Amino acid sequence: MRVSVVQHDIAWEDPAATQLRLVPLIEQAAAAGSRLVVLTEMYATGFSMDTDRIAEPPGGPNEEFCVAQATRHGVWLAASVAQWRVAQWQVAPLPVAGSPGRGRPRNVGLLAAPDGTVHRYAKIHPFSFGGEDRHYEAGDVTLTVDVEGVRVSLLICYDLRFADTFWGLAHGTDCYVVVANWPQPRREHWRTLLAARAIENQAYVVGANRVGMAPNGLAYSGDSRIVDPLGAVLAEASQVETVLTAEVDPDRVAQVRRELPFLADRT
Repeated sequence: MRVSVVQHDIAWEDPAATQLRLVPLIEQAAAAGSRLVVLTEMYATGFSMDTDRIAEPPGGPNEEFCVAQATRHGVWLAASVAQWRVAQWQVAPLPVAGSPGRGRPRNVGLLAAPDGTVHRYAKIHPFSFGGEDRHYEAGDVTLTVDVEGVRVSLLICYDLRFADTFWGLAHGTDCYVVVANWPQPRREHWRTLLAARAIENQAYVVGANRVGMAPNGLAYSGDSRIVDPLGAVLAEASQVETVLTAEVDPDRVAQVRRELPFLADRT
């Protein structure tokens, strides 16, 4: 299966502007024959803690954009958005700070299918160093979806530092997809951990990270990459908006695990 990463800048808390710049990049990925197109974490708004401004209900406009692009191009599309839970949204239909029963939204990974079906994963590890845990509720359930014969597990940014989460999914995963807003000062951590997760789990890892600047002064260098089950980098780019494309093959995963049966020794 052909996979594309859309490495893109984000107009801060301005979904319409961000989506406008994404449309031709997604079209480019689809035209290259990709069946899975991967955007970044909080793709439409940036990694904002202003949840009253950016959070939406399930099926909200930022999710709708992903579904529309997936169905329009007949592809699978991955990203993440800030979403309230359904029950919380029903209690308070308007995003007013301090609404009774509202609670906190979640950083929700989306995997939109060509038929419009949406699979969701709530980020298990909020980034406490950046205060995400004070604004977003942690999820507790992982997500693996069969995407045209490739078993894809979706994870979000800071999850990458927690090897045990990846280990727990390894036997049922051919390709990990990690959507991120990973800042430039720790870019070597990002690149090293993507390779490590691929090598130790003998699976493909697709890392999609943003470029550009956030209002808090953080720079993002992208460094998106697609890594094979032996740790070889199949595609990568830094600094610029671009589309990265590579093939992922579940038969290759099975071959590597058969010839190097390291997972069997994991306890």
